[in-house]
Amino acid sequence: MSADVDLTAVPTTGRHALRGPLALDARLFHAAAAWHWPGAERVLPRLSRGANHGVLWFAAAAAIAASRTPRARRAAARGVASLSLASLTINTLGKRSVRRARPVLDPVPLVRQLKRQPITTSFPSGHAASAAAFATGVGLESPAWGAVVAPVAFSVAMSRVYTGVHFPSDVLAGAALGAGAAFAVRALVPTRAQAAPPARPRTAAPALPEGDGLVVVANRASGTSERVRVLRQALPGAELLECEPQDMPAELEKAAARARALGVCGGDGTVNAAAAVALRHGLPLAVLPGGTLNHFACDLGVEDERTTAGAVRRGEAVRVDVGRFVAGDHEGIFLNTLGLGVYPELVRVRERWSSRIGGWPAGVLGAYRVLHADRHPLEVELGGRRRPLWLLFVGNGVYRRMGLVPGRRTDLADGLLDVRVVHGGRRPALRLLAAAAAGPLSLPRSRLGSSGRYLHPAHAAVRLKRLRLTGVGPGTPLAYDGEVTEVRGEVLVDKLPQALTVYRPLP
Repeated sequence: MSADVDLTAVPTTGRHALRGPLALDARLFHAAAAWHWPGAERVLPRLSRGANHGVLWFAAAAAIAASRTPRARRAAARGVASLSLASLTINTLGKRSVRRARPVLDPVPLVRQLKRQPITTSFPSGHAASAAAFATGVGLESPAWGAVVAPVAFSVAMSRVYTGVHFPSDVLAGAALGAGAAFAVRALVPTRAQAAPPARPRTAAPALPEGDGLVVVANRASGTSERVRVLRQALPGAELLECEPQDMPAELEKAAARARALGVCGGDGTVNAAAAVALRHGLPLAVLPGGTLNHFACDLGVEDERTTAGAVRRGEAVRVDVGRFVAGDHEGIFLNTLGLGVYPELVRVRERWSSRIGGWPAGVLGAYRVLHADRHPLEVELGGRRRPLWLLFVGNGVYRRMGLVPGRRTDLADGLLDVRVVHGGRRPALRLLAAAAAGPLSLPRSRLGSSGRYLHPAHAAVRLKRLRLTGVGPGTPLAYDGEVTEVRGEVLVDKLPQALTVYRPLP
């Protein structure tokens, strides 16, 4: 592959667009070579070598992730993803598109020079690209960690000029490309700050500076001991209880009887049970994410126990909608989703195997079984006709997709049910995958008609305030927030608008 731009033989006389900039570049390089930086002879060459092949940044990512906070882990993953994209771009396009010789080392003191000189072309600087990509990626997710990494990244970039292996323009171009790679990754996978819903509608909740009056019930099966320990340090006056899953309903009722605010630590099913108790007793709810997925806490914008503790201390809270379903004499609520059809089967398989092989592998196993189903798991009456369905999905609030990430809610108090249907027919795997990837599970507003409906031969979507299903067969499984029950006959699904008060930090 020949280079598109050749910077090795730019004329030194006459008119040429690059002659002036390259001459300035050379003067800056010589100025840097002549400048004595106290203590830099020992530090910068070692730092430059340490960044070879991204070793320094992978070690930094491991150190950041070791802090064990969700934001730090996401920042480390985003930094590595940004670095990988920048390196791929440099090696496939950058180095092959521009031919430029490395600087002559004569003006650079011998003590600064690297023992092994690079043999690739000089433009752009791969080290600067990797440093800028990692630091920018980390900073986009966690500004605090970005501030820690940025000086190191700047030093690595400057070390390439200091050791004489790059011209200043090589470093600037590499840094620009690296930062661009980080923003490209953010466009594909938005940061948590982008996906978090606005903090509204705000409402009053008891401010508990030391946690006095807050009773937190933690599901021991979710591995919440560490979170409980951190919360106890942040709110020493709170009462914290850990119990087994089967004891959660009774312990939540006891806690609500003596609490000014009810707290819960666990997965979505545990949070659902606590929300039902908080509604009955008229208490605000403090949520600590402690399960595998934590959809409600993520959509709410609650990062970890420190986030929750800060909101409780200041009395910051919002009101959120609660979904409700009624089937005969059985009534329940859902904070996230309700599903009939193949989804309850997926939940059952995941719950059956998660304790043996882990949550994510169990979810993959459940998806495999769902996609290889050979019969329609659900039939309901729609428009006076009995129709087979593969899936009926109801979201408590409208789910939207941002980039490549799964659907998220940007408003937890929109008053709407997000209803998605995958019709029955042949090739269920293709229908379900098509609905998830190309249509209803991530609809932009432009594809919804004036009635709020989206129609497709295989799947459909509509936004409603209430939904009524009839003709549901006996023993039909219904999943809600990770729990499964059986229903029959008529199922009514509606909303309780802004019914639940939840602690959440305000901007």
